[in-house]
Amino acid sequence: MDQDSKEHAGEEKHDEAMPREGPESDAKLTVSISFGELKTDFSGEPEAVLRSVNEFISRQIPELQLAKKLLVRFGPRDLVEKFGEYVKLTPEGPRVWSNDYKYSDKELVALQLVAQKIGYETSYSSYSGSPRLSSLTLSELQQLTGLNPKSLSSRLSELSKTGYVLKETVEGESRFSITTQGIDWLANVLERKGKQTKRSQ
Repeated sequence: MDQDSKEHAGEEKHDEAMPREGPESDAKLTVSISFGELKTDFSGEPEAVLRSVNEFISRQIPELQLAKKLLVRFGPRDLVEKFGEYVKLTPEGPRVWSNDYKYSDKELVALQLVAQKIGYETSYSSYSGSPRLSSLTLSELQQLTGLNPKSLSSRLSELSKTGYVLKETVEGESRFSITTQGIDWLANVLERKGKQTKRSQ
């Protein structure tokens, strides 16, 4: 073998020994972020993904924490703590408990809707074997509150206009449920009444 052939062979051997760029050179970085109810994914070149992640953390997280300060939400525990003195869950279903309190018609309607929501939120079966829902029909409210249809309709209309009650049509039937704003309103009303009752005693 001549000198040129030996050098050429040596070069070929050297080339085979060199590391080859394969799929790893095209590998992408994937990062998943979960913060409370917010979930997002980033995928791409490592440097681009890291930039996106840093921007997300520096911008979105503080904004979410700020938004939480304005968030109003009543979970089952909150509802029980605020209204446990006024409503009870019975074998017949969620009921308003009088405890010698005198409720206005609006308060009575709203409180019955709160009772229904508590039953729903705590997975308590509705009365009479009906489906477990957080809302009530006009006839159900009439039966539970004892109010005459005209008065009940008027109170529901007032509560709906103020945003305290939500009216929806489900399978061609009107149903009513208490809103977050309605819960807050009723809790404040009952708290004031409770303080007035204690002062008068």
